[in-house]
Amino acid sequence: MARMNIILPAMGEGVIEATINKWFVSEGSKVNEDDPLVEVATDKVDSEIPSPASGTLVSILAGEGTIKKIGEIIAVIEDEIQYTTQVSEKVEKEVERVRETIDEIKAEKEEVEIVSGGMKSRTPSGKFLSPLVRSIAAREKITYDELDKITGTGMDGRITRDDILKLIENRQKSEKEPEIPGSAVESKKESLSITEPEPEQATEEIKKEVASSPERRPETDEVIPMGRVRKLIAEHMVMSKRTSPHVTSFIDADVTKLVNWRNSYKEKFLQTEGQKLTLMPIFVDVVARALYEMPMINISVDGTNIIKRKNINIGMATALPDGNLIVPVIKNANEKNLTGLAKAVNDLADRARKNKLKPDEISGGTFTITNFGSYNNLAGTPIINQPQAAILGTGAVRKTPVVLETADGDVIAIRHVMILSLSYDHRVIDGALAGKFLHKVKGILENYSPGIE
Repeated sequence: MARMNIILPAMGEGVIEATINKWFVSEGSKVNEDDPLVEVATDKVDSEIPSPASGTLVSILAGEGTIKKIGEIIAVIEDEIQYTTQVSEKVEKEVERVRETIDEIKAEKEEVEIVSGGMKSRTPSGKFLSPLVRSIAAREKITYDELDKITGTGMDGRITRDDILKLIENRQKSEKEPEIPGSAVESKKESLSITEPEPEQATEEIKKEVASSPERRPETDEVIPMGRVRKLIAEHMVMSKRTSPHVTSFIDADVTKLVNWRNSYKEKFLQTEGQKLTLMPIFVDVVARALYEMPMINISVDGTNIIKRKNINIGMATALPDGNLIVPVIKNANEKNLTGLAKAVNDLADRARKNKLKPDEISGGTFTITNFGSYNNLAGTPIINQPQAAILGTGAVRKTPVVLETADGDVIAIRHVMILSLSYDHRVIDGALAGKFLHKVKGILENYSPGIE
């Protein structure tokens, strides 16, 4: 018999640890190769780790709720036969890849620790400070008192890199603003007849307000605590609105030709390709083409720099059965034909709903599409999926009376029309560029040619 250590595998860029959510098998259970063993949670996604071989799970070394780092052993499997050379080579390659990842993380951590100048990992009030945050704080001479005042946007209120960079930005702005003499401030208050309450009085009023607020809730109301995923979504949405000045532009598109083509071809597509042809892969195809022609929409912001993304990786917002939301990403969408996109869209959507996505499959997006039309909504104003700079909302396709220009004059006809909405970061995308991009998407949709017969 041979034993194999089950290690926590590399789970995507920037992921160094994960929480053990739930074991699907118990010690002593027989498992087959590729059977799901355990569900783990990162700050990006919940995913399953399959068994690398058939055998007996003889030991679980990481209980539910514990946090393990990439490369650490979480269980042991005992095989009834010796491993083949092929399996051994596969295991050795995986171990070597994990070791390389660990070495890179250690080297980066050592460098950050040196810069951090021996700062403690927690503030006096108990806020956790990661090595990266400590290194920035040490370099910028930020005190523990200043760190304690930061409201962390990370998991469990942790202070993130973006939080501390925001503090530095605000500090630099305040240093540039001229101070107003005290007498001028007081005279301005008097002229505006501003009456400020005494500090003690104001504090007591706030305390009373906070203390009385729960009592105003009707007893029939139900209090539902947010789950872990919903908390992450909420934090991400708030961070996005705080980071980017959102603007949304709208345009409608006459997609009659597209709808007629799809209706006449979808049955043949299902028979020949074994895939359902929904509108989403068509939207992804259209957006990928438009981004290729207008790359300054396929960007992100890093401080005062604009990052022009080389790859076109399109995320598609997907509703989950539990009411939460996840955004799997189609990598290099512009390099796939409609058949490839349909397979990718269907596969990712199906595995998203079954909670079987890998962390790499929800990271690296450069642009996102959210389909309001799935619920027969006409349009919406989507929130940008940071660190991207824009997101497209697609509304329901509806039959609408439309004025058409013909050689014999204007006529009214029934057409299939949909509304497109583009939310964009006004720091780096102006209305003119956004309008041109929407018009480009509209033009491709109205004259769609899939390149397949």
